[in-house]
Amino acid sequence: MTNGTTPPILFVDVDGVLSLFGFTPDIRELPGPLHWVDGVAHCIPASVGPRLARLAEGFELVWATGWEDRANEHLPFLLKLPFASLPVLRFDGRAVFGSAHWKLDAIDEYAGDRPAAWIDDNIDEACMAWANGRDAPTLIVETLPAVGLTDEHVDDLLGWAKSIREP
Repeated sequence: MTNGTTPPILFVDVDGVLSLFGFTPDIRELPGPLHWVDGVAHCIPASVGPRLARLAEGFELVWATGWEDRANEHLPFLLKLPFASLPVLRFDGRAVFGSAHWKLDAIDEYAGDRPAAWIDDNIDEACMAWANGRDAPTLIVETLPAVGLTDEHVDDLLGWAKSIREP
């Protein structure tokens, strides 16, 4: 359990969680507007901003994305977040599209012995083994890259955070 003043950590991926891909590209039915980030179009629904703001009420949010510092450079403004920046994990060039295991060392180091949740669109067996092997409460939430972060994910995460804080 956490003490009453230290929220659990939530590691937040971007691609496939906030920036959607893999959906049928029908211009009339995009799941959100396109935003240009460093010359690349990202479909980022406006609804993810309020969802992240809700999550910040129960978690210490941390960017866990290959975007690294670009997440703070672009997302707080694009999503109209009530905060200007979040802590950022650095991966020293280890980013490998299509997997998440390359994030484990940085996530484990940052989490230490604190309760932690992680939302990502590409969780593999190594990620699950890490979560199951931790002594601290740990939750993994996997998104569908064409759908991303939903209200149900937010409700589940906040419910989990509340449950580990209650005696």
